[in-house]
Amino acid sequence: MFRTYQVLWNRIYQLLDAGIVMLSFVVAWYVKFQSGWLPYGGHDPFTHYMPVMLAAIPIFLFSNWLVGLYRPNRSRTFWRLTSVILRSLVVGLLLFMSFLYFLHVSQFSRTVLFVFGISFTLLSYIKHLGVRAVLRTMRARGYNKKFVVVVGWTSAAERFMQNLEQHPWFGYHVLGHVADGPLTVSVPHLGSFSKLNQVLENSLVDYVLICLPRSEVFRMPKVIGECESLGVQSLIVPDYFDLLPANPRFENFAGMPLIDTRYVPLDDALNALAKRTFDIVFSVLVLILLSPVFALIAIGVKLSSQGPVLFKQERAGRNRRIFTMFKFRTMWYEPNKPFEPDNGWTAPNDPRRTSFGLFLRKTSLDELPQFWNVLIGDMSVIGPRPERPGFVDRFREEIPRYMVKHRVRPGITGWAQVNGLRGDTSIEDRIAYDLRYIEHWSFGWDLKIVFITIFKGFLNKNAY
Repeated sequence: MFRTYQVLWNRIYQLLDAGIVMLSFVVAWYVKFQSGWLPYGGHDPFTHYMPVMLAAIPIFLFSNWLVGLYRPNRSRTFWRLTSVILRSLVVGLLLFMSFLYFLHVSQFSRTVLFVFGISFTLLSYIKHLGVRAVLRTMRARGYNKKFVVVVGWTSAAERFMQNLEQHPWFGYHVLGHVADGPLTVSVPHLGSFSKLNQVLENSLVDYVLICLPRSEVFRMPKVIGECESLGVQSLIVPDYFDLLPANPRFENFAGMPLIDTRYVPLDDALNALAKRTFDIVFSVLVLILLSPVFALIAIGVKLSSQGPVLFKQERAGRNRRIFTMFKFRTMWYEPNKPFEPDNGWTAPNDPRRTSFGLFLRKTSLDELPQFWNVLIGDMSVIGPRPERPGFVDRFREEIPRYMVKHRVRPGITGWAQVNGLRGDTSIEDRIAYDLRYIEHWSFGWDLKIVFITIFKGFLNKNAY
């Protein structure tokens, strides 16, 4: 039921956003060429801009989708909404300007684009505030409401109720719960299991949520049968939700429903293609634009101590595939000794590090060669940091769900790193951040991590 309503609201939002894009361009064209508010010596006819404005609609709808504006779990706070709208505007303008470049449209006014950005942002806010006001009015008059009864109660039901409170625009109202005894929960007790049929007959109920604990699963056929006999739709909230990913995928094999317990968004080909395309473009730009920096660092490494410029080390990547990761060397070179033991961390004040190497680690510049790993497909720009094979074998036994991080390519930076979990920090906390990123991945989240890394993520306070 929730998926159906979310699809409906997404279509409504997309229609409104298409109108916003077009209206914003019309306003921008009027301000530039007709209002007289801005100095302009000539006049470009509206017909010159009209085809390009129409082409901008799918571009900005695609941008909204990329940053997660149409996901049901998006934040509704002012600052989070501001962040999403501005990211959508930036990505959309970059895509739109690339579109103009490839079509050789050279006469499109930059002032129009500037005024468009302001208008787009303001109208997007007005849209969100307007939709909320309309939904509040509808609910106050008794519209847009669906009544729900919960059968049984588990921790999954409690979590479901909390999530339902965060999505009030869906208009669902929980009448109460049915169980063999009144429970200390946030909704009224309507009666025992034997009274379910009476509850459904005497109340207007649209949906029944079956939240039976594992010890009472035997009641499931009878509960579903009573719901079907009265034409009430029932949905099952599994008691084992903690074993499932955030967004489980249901499949069908030979008529049997299957639950993919380890599905992640990057399993989808379109998501994987978008992320890999970004990795290739970004790594190529870094390798080309920062090539002078690479050369200066290489000279600094050679002058600081004898030995190779690059340090190579085996790491475990996607699907536990072992690859060679590159860094700029930060320690004194000893041909017959490894830089780091296979089962230990780098120690504070390690006498093997050079003064230039300490600078590279503090600024994370020693990580730059890993963009080559990104280009050849061993790593991604954004993702969980890769560990050495010895650590992987140890942590997989000690930390629950540790191996889920190997479902995706490891990254140069990631959600854990930009939150300060770098170097010798808690592995459990790092994995918690990595799993949240993996299970809720979006292209917009990747862009957010890139911006955080660029503006405040280079300095490594935990570097030795």
